[in-house]
Amino acid sequence: MTKSSQPIAVITGASSGIGAASALTLSNDGWRVVLVARRADRLEELATTIREAGGEAMVEALDASRGSAVNEMADRVLAIWGAPSLVVNSAGAGIWRFLEETTPAEIDSMIGAPYLAAAQTSRAFIGEMIAAGRGLLIHVGSPASVIPWPGATAYTASRWALRGLHEALCQDLRGTGVRSSLIYFGEVSSEYFQVNPGSHEHIPSLGSWISVSSPESCAEIVLDVVRRPRPVVYHPFALRLMVWTAALAPAPTRWLIARTGRRRGNRNL
Repeated sequence: MTKSSQPIAVITGASSGIGAASALTLSNDGWRVVLVARRADRLEELATTIREAGGEAMVEALDASRGSAVNEMADRVLAIWGAPSLVVNSAGAGIWRFLEETTPAEIDSMIGAPYLAAAQTSRAFIGEMIAAGRGLLIHVGSPASVIPWPGATAYTASRWALRGLHEALCQDLRGTGVRSSLIYFGEVSSEYFQVNPGSHEHIPSLGSWISVSSPESCAEIVLDVVRRPRPVVYHPFALRLMVWTAALAPAPTRWLIARTGRRRGNRNL
């Protein structure tokens, strides 16, 4: 693997879901992709698929919430390929529980991904991007950081932290040529709920009218934001309508979310 003129994208959470789909989509669009996640076997499988299709992929199996591991990864990427012009922060963890049901380890895990992983990975490359005068940071967020629902406390807090990172970066990066984008996706048909059992049934029934997106359709949105960067994007359109409704009538919206969401004792109204 050597340096070339093809642009470089670093993608966290690349072992599955939106991260993996984004890596494939970006590779097909001519990007060299650095695949970051903890599951080395998944990353190797994805890298093989990309290479067989004529693309270039670098595998970096690590916990992106650990700053020292991210620093070492960044050093390797810069030495072998050079500076990326895109970072896609797609790593995310989170089981939906009330705070008293959540273990200390689960709280640590959920603040680790997405927030710490996004902060550490962005920090590791942002200096090179600013020096180059160009670049884009994309953060994959959740509507929980706009319209919280009951029974997902630590999950919601971690997504608000990611939103805060994005908002702060928008201020920090003014005039640098580097931009930050936050994409809110509704429910996605990935393995997320399989590895977080007991969470799916906590989706407020009010949200059932928002269609489920595939990881591939989300990856197309990521590519669209790469081509036309903007600060905030909502997908699908029905999610945007719900956010607008919440902005216009915040109290009634929160009341409806609470009424149609989970209650203690695992009962829904």
